[in-house]
Amino acid sequence: MSVASTHSTSGTVFHEPDAWTRRGARRSLLALAMACAVVLVAIVIAGRVLEPLGTSTDFSAANSGPSLAHPFGCDWMGRDMLARTLSGLSTSVLIGLLSAGVSAVIALALASAAALGGPRIDACISWVIDLVMGIPHLVLLILISYALGRGALGVCVGVAVTHWPSLSRVLRAEILQLREQPFIACSRAFGISGARLALAHAVRYILPQFLVGLVLLFPHAILHEASITFLGFGLPPEVPAIGVILSEAMTYLTAGCWWLAVFPGVALLLVAMMFDRMGAALRRLCSIEGVQS
Repeated sequence: MSVASTHSTSGTVFHEPDAWTRRGARRSLLALAMACAVVLVAIVIAGRVLEPLGTSTDFSAANSGPSLAHPFGCDWMGRDMLARTLSGLSTSVLIGLLSAGVSAVIALALASAAALGGPRIDACISWVIDLVMGIPHLVLLILISYALGRGALGVCVGVAVTHWPSLSRVLRAEILQLREQPFIACSRAFGISGARLALAHAVRYILPQFLVGLVLLFPHAILHEASITFLGFGLPPEVPAIGVILSEAMTYLTAGCWWLAVFPGVALLLVAMMFDRMGAALRRLCSIEGVQS
C-alpha cells in the first residue's frame, strides 16, 4: 500500500526518521555539546591566565567606559573588566563543576539505596527528598554557607547539599524500572546483594540519565553561587567572582557606570545558557540512541 492510500484510509501517517536522519541529528547534537564544552574550557583557561591582569590597578583609567583597550571598561580602581569578568566566570565555573559533581554523586547513591535497599530505606530517603525540596534553595544555601563560615567551602557544600533531590528522584524512577526486569529477579534469587546489583547493573543502566542530569545541574549551581555571593553570604570580596563583581558594581550604577554590571551579568547568563544547551543536546542525543536501540 502506498503512502497516499495509507493517508486516505487512516487519515494520519506517522513518519519514523530513517537511519541517515538519525545519524545526522546525532552528529549535530554531539557537535553542539562538544562546541559548548570547548567554549567553557576556553573560558576557564582564559580566566586563570588573565587573573593577574584582572587584579592589577591603574587609577588613571578608573571608571573609564568600554574602549578598544578595555572592551568591558574599567572599574573604580582601573582594573580591566574583561579580564576580571573572565576570571570571575572561571571561578564560578570551577565551583559549579565541583558542587554539581558532588551533588550528582549524592543523588546517585541515594537513588540506588532507595530503589534497591527495601521499603523502609526507600520511605526514609523519599522523606528526606521531600524535606529538602520543601525548603527554598536560596534560604538553605545561605544557612549552610553561613554556618560553615562562608567562603568557597561554604558555597560548595551548600550547593552540593541542596541540588541533588530532583536528580535523585529521576534516577530512582529509572532504577525502579530496572528492578522489574527478569534478570534482576534472577540475581536476587541467587542471593546477590543490593550493593552488588547497584554496581553491576544499576549504575551502568542509568549512566546516560546521570550524565545529562549532572550537566543540567551546572547552570543552577553557577547561578546560585553568584546569588549568595552577591548577597554577601558566599565568596569573600578579594576573590574575583561574578557575584562579588555585581555586588561591588551596585554602588557605581547611579554614577552612570553601567558597564560594571551589564557585561558581567550578561556573561554569567550566557555561560548558564551554554550549560543548559549542552545538557539539552545530551538529553536529546540519549533519546535518539534509545529510539535507535
